[in-house]
Amino acid sequence: MRTALYPGTFDPITLGHVDIIRRAAVLVDRLVIGVAINRDKGPLFTLEERVAMIEGECAKLSKETGTEIVAHPFENLLIDCAKEVGAQIIVRGLRAVTDFEYEYQMVGMNRALDSSIETVFLMADLKHQAIASKLVKEIARLNGDVSKFVTPAVNSALLERLGKV
Repeated sequence: MRTALYPGTFDPITLGHVDIIRRAAVLVDRLVIGVAINRDKGPLFTLEERVAMIEGECAKLSKETGTEIVAHPFENLLIDCAKEVGAQIIVRGLRAVTDFEYEYQMVGMNRALDSSIETVFLMADLKHQAIASKLVKEIARLNGDVSKFVTPAVNSALLERLGKV
């Protein structure tokens, strides 16, 4: 069974994330969405809320693709999380050249820690390349419309969290 790990904070999950998840799901038998706890980032949504949003969005994708997709919170090293879930592949989404520079360093470090786990980069679809959770939250905070960047369920959760409903 081919298992991949797609890690991130997903605060909140965006259409860019969903695009990468959909495309990664057709490449493997099982896709684990690693939800980073990362207390340093000070997420808007709790871990439980982020996991629930991911599970809600991925239930549809799992049916569409026939791939098992599960959310898995983690706070340890990415490479240790990959081993924990039995992943042979780490999936990373790229939006721009600046993403690649950071990811290139991460691949080198991860390969030094465990060379048996491969990293695969998937380019975000052109219509999703500008989407970043950080920007989505900022736009929503400033009363902008983020409905073209997130699903309706995530949009509702975001507006509710920010007291905009």
